[in-house]
Amino acid sequence: MQKNFFEDCQIGEKTLSPGRTITETDVVFFAAFTGDWLPIHTNAEYAKQTPFGERIAHGMLVLTVGSALLFRLGDAALLPKATIAPYEVERVRFVAPAKIGDTIHTEAEIVRMTELDAAHGLVAIRGEIKNQRAELLAVFTLKGLAGRRPASPAGSAGGERAS
Repeated sequence: MQKNFFEDCQIGEKTLSPGRTITETDVVFFAAFTGDWLPIHTNAEYAKQTPFGERIAHGMLVLTVGSALLFRLGDAALLPKATIAPYEVERVRFVAPAKIGDTIHTEAEIVRMTELDAAHGLVAIRGEIKNQRAELLAVFTLKGLAGRRPASPAGSAGGERAS
């Protein structure tokens, strides 16, 4: 169901993003863009000597791609069309490495909704980024700043709801 406004969201709603493969190009471009040339990402000979045995993708690259996949869901998106922007990312934890060639996807659920004022609310989504083997790579909570339905009832109290 397509959501237009904050009020159209429900705590407990879940979705599954499409997949996307992490490529060599992604790793090189991310290193160049951020300046993070750590050898675990960019030096094959060094990486062979690590517990991973090969180069791995940057954790922040995985988080960026995994969270962005949630914005490609069309009518299945958890955030409403009136989402203004990502507001906050919290509670990020990197559980396992993504390797070059892994195809990642994000499983997500609305866990909190906070009414800010008559025009805005926050929708908090807990995401789990997994690879093609269903191995958990990262978890995070993303808050989206969403517009509220115009002419909402006067006097409604703000507050936070949690599951």
